[in-house]
Amino acid sequence: MSAPIDLLATFIPNNGEFFRVKLALEIAIDEVVNEPGCIRYELTEANEDKLVLTERWASQEDLDKHSKGTAVQDLNESLSALLAEPVILEKL
Repeated sequence: MSAPIDLLATFIPNNGEFFRVKLALEIAIDEVVNEPGCIRYELTEANEDKLVLTERWASQEDLDKHSKGTAVQDLNESLSALLAEPVILEKL
């Protein structure tokens, strides 16, 4: 059995787009928390400059499935014009 995978995903919104980015993340969170292997998927920091999503997955396989899933695709589409830079994904 593999060890859990912990990630931080940082989102930098364009000026004036904080609330739209936060709403898109909240919609995704509602879907993702029910995915197999999702232990934690929550917004842990949110201010006008950045939003940070803390993730924990039971295994790399669960994370891989999540990364290819519709919730992530929908989120990426929703955020495509709202972010100042690409999502910063850090494995902890």
